[in-house]
Amino acid sequence: MRKRFRLQTVRFRLGRCYLARVAAKRSLFLQSVHAPRDWDDVRATATSIVRARIFEGMASVVGERGYAATTISDVVRAASISRRTFYEHFQDKEDCFVETYRTGCENGIAQIDAALRSLDEPDWRTRLWVSLETYVSILAAEPHFARVLLIEVLGAGPRALAMRERILAIYVEHYRGLYALAQQEQPELPDIPDDFLRALVGGIAELVQQCVLESSADEVSERLRELTPALVSFATAVLTSRHDTVPSRAAG
Repeated sequence: MRKRFRLQTVRFRLGRCYLARVAAKRSLFLQSVHAPRDWDDVRATATSIVRARIFEGMASVVGERGYAATTISDVVRAASISRRTFYEHFQDKEDCFVETYRTGCENGIAQIDAALRSLDEPDWRTRLWVSLETYVSILAAEPHFARVLLIEVLGAGPRALAMRERILAIYVEHYRGLYALAQQEQPELPDIPDDFLRALVGGIAELVQQCVLESSADEVSERLRELTPALVSFATAVLTSRHDTVPSRAAG
């Protein structure tokens, strides 16, 4: 009993120390790790920390080498864990990659939501700027994950593509809500087709992807942060332009 208590105490203190380092690092994946509030939370916290380390290892290796060239041995080495630990959490490389993608995206979306909640009664244009500025800032801080998000997911198999569709749908709903606010402030704005919202999300991703592909490792973070004005201008143009439907056949 005493030995078990000492082990729990060690785990609790390690969790606290690790989370202190997390706060300083502001890691995207460690964002979902919370300090244990009681003894029952200690094991869950330890598990979350291990998974976060694996996610970081996967994103780092895939961002550097590409998904196809990445092996489980690479991820294990980058995360400083054993193969046994890896397989305790994931079935295979694909399973780990999909969960890395999902967790990074969901944590990024949570950061955007938190940034918007901190605003004091903003208009829709301010919300647009802050959401895009936060988005590119996240990717600038995690350039390896930027490649995972925008490039490597396209060649990681059907499960990864299905997860990508799920994440894109969340962003579409984000801009749908933003446009609803815009219509409240500017009643003259017409309803916007769903295809336009999907094209807006895809266009933003395309512009950021181009920036990542054309930038060296040393300059990608700075160039991503400089992209905010262009993204805001593009999104504003799509959201405030006329949305006339294109006829099936051109007249004449």
